[in-house]
Amino acid sequence: MRKLVILIAFFTSIHISSQELNCTVVVNAQQTGNENVQVFKTLEKQLKEFVNNTRWTTKTYKTQERIECSMVITIQDYQSSAFQATIQVQSARPVHNSSYVSPVYNFNDKDFNFKYLEYQNLNFNPTQFESNLVSVIAFHAYIILGMDADTFELKGGDAYYKQARDIVNYSQQSSNPVGWKPPSGGDQTRSALINNIMSPTFKEFHSLLFAYHLEGLDLMATAAKEGKTGIATALYQLNELHKRRPNSFLLRVFFDAKADEITDIFSDGPDVNSADLVSTLSKIAPTYSRKWRNIKF
Repeated sequence: MRKLVILIAFFTSIHISSQELNCTVVVNAQQTGNENVQVFKTLEKQLKEFVNNTRWTTKTYKTQERIECSMVITIQDYQSSAFQATIQVQSARPVHNSSYVSPVYNFNDKDFNFKYLEYQNLNFNPTQFESNLVSVIAFHAYIILGMDADTFELKGGDAYYKQARDIVNYSQQSSNPVGWKPPSGGDQTRSALINNIMSPTFKEFHSLLFAYHLEGLDLMATAAKEGKTGIATALYQLNELHKRRPNSFLLRVFFDAKADEITDIFSDGPDVNSADLVSTLSKIAPTYSRKWRNIKF
């Protein structure tokens, strides 16, 4: 009996202390022509452990609540301990009463140069620069956490966005500030992303994430028309944002994740005046006009 109690306590402690992210990490080194070099396999293993074992928040996550995400790192070149790469980061959240998971974040970060020695320690410090490798991974971890929280609570991601901004601020002082520098012009960098997310100019972005998911997608399993109407209403909010900042970087980030899903949702099921929505989408996101033309109504 005593052994049973100990086992229950053990598994309960594991259940309670689950970390926030369930992240698939892939390091692809094919472009180097030396993809079988051991350092790439070690890097992949260490990054997977770093992302999934780091305690990013003070909140308690159950195992089934961990955020599904992926980071695909493409090594373009390397010399000794210096690596030139890109990183594609994606995350998704479950939809209520459904087995469907909805894409939330999809970002191709092209400014990812870092130094790495095989088996070096990877430790995150919320107030101090450790390495560009750690800063980039941690930045995207907090964007994932912030955007996921925004889909469940209005402005629920604010604390995570603030940490992402702190990472940007102290990483700007490093010897490798590429991607961290204050944005100028049409920059599509990490610095530009967090500046947009936290700017009052893009306030509708947060209410969009909340309404689209909690007042739209989460209703569709039991009330398809009400759910679609909720999603359409959320998307119409973007008219004001578009008037203020047409073709903004932040809108492109949103539609990179959502364009296919929106097309699928409004091409099936009960009609909710999809023609008006297509007209709006074509105006605020013309880059995806080919997808909008595929919406059947």
